[in-house]
Amino acid sequence: MDLLNTLVDKGLRRELPTRDEALAVLATSDDDVLDVVAAAGKVRRHWFGRRVKLNYLVNLKSGLCPEDCSYCSQRLGSTAGILKYTWLKPEEASRAAAAGLAGGAKRVCLVASGRGPTDRDVDRVSDTIKAIKDQNENVEVCACLGLLSDGQAERLREAGADAYNHNLNTSEGTYGEITTTHTYADRVDTVQKAHAAGLSACSGLIAGMGESDEDLVDVVYALRELDPDSVPVNFLIPFEGTPLAKEWNLTPQRCLRILAMVRFVCPDVEVRIAGGREVHLRTLQPLALHLANSIFLGDYLTSEGQAGKADLEMIADAGFEVENAGEVTLPEHRAPSGGGCGSHAESGCGSHEGAGCGAGAEAGCGSHEGAGVCAPAPAAVAEAPADARTDLVSVRRRGAGTDLAPNA
Repeated sequence: MDLLNTLVDKGLRRELPTRDEALAVLATSDDDVLDVVAAAGKVRRHWFGRRVKLNYLVNLKSGLCPEDCSYCSQRLGSTAGILKYTWLKPEEASRAAAAGLAGGAKRVCLVASGRGPTDRDVDRVSDTIKAIKDQNENVEVCACLGLLSDGQAERLREAGADAYNHNLNTSEGTYGEITTTHTYADRVDTVQKAHAAGLSACSGLIAGMGESDEDLVDVVYALRELDPDSVPVNFLIPFEGTPLAKEWNLTPQRCLRILAMVRFVCPDVEVRIAGGREVHLRTLQPLALHLANSIFLGDYLTSEGQAGKADLEMIADAGFEVENAGEVTLPEHRAPSGGGCGSHAESGCGSHEGAGCGAGAEAGCGSHEGAGVCAPAPAAVAEAPADARTDLVSVRRRGAGTDLAPNA
């Protein structure tokens, strides 16, 4: 059986691909990218139909972060000209959230820069959650506040939070090259705390930081092992003034292959196209909807995104529909417990050593006959595109923290 047919069959059964199969997806040629999208699209439609979930970011506290994450414009030492402000008041955050909800967003993501929240910060965010839910009964609220201390996840859950986001970002093996002020294990611990508190865990990655194919597969397998309900896939926005400003390693086709690999490894999870889609997918954004079932609407934390109206038009033109507030995002087998594949052997997930979406030790991609996809040996690092599109990186100057209307 050829590679793509094998991966589709496994995806429909929630069975883990082998590492070689996942690497082979990343190693396919640009000539075969439409075949890859079509195959992964079958898995996406099987579990999520043609629905697209809209999410909206509210940056509660921007900049002034003591951590040294190399990719981040809010990091310690960043000279990026971003908006900097301290905590929004609950009513200010609620007004900001209302704009995204009016545009069709189903989930509001409340984000604050910093290593992690103090207990007073948790009180602030709890008041903000209440303010938003008082105005919007059916809204989902996800908090993203950094590393959690014992008991904080439970307090957020009691305050009405539905989910908690904390990304792994990159593989354990290369994490120390990206961040030195905290560890990969710290991040894993926070995702586990969110799970244990009954919050829906949201954890994803950043692609384009100079990582190898093996690193990408490692982090996605680690994510599956952690079993989040949603996996945001960010594409590095190379901000001037950050250590990774010159890392332009992605092409639209490369981004599509990464999204397809994530879908095959985590078939029944909410895969979200997050930051950087406008910068790196560009005119191929509609194709990515065949792979991911969730996007952010409008702007991001510190960068400007595509106009909310354009997002809605793109979804409609591509033949998809916005998921309504009353619809359940996750497949029935995941939704009741808020969990996913985890270690359930009957779902084909196995025990997956490491931390993620599986660690299938067995090799073998099949014979790849008949699909027009003969994958070469995976390259160590993707070849950088010829032209870096620095003109596509725009700092957010509207919405939360300003007096200007948001881009929703």
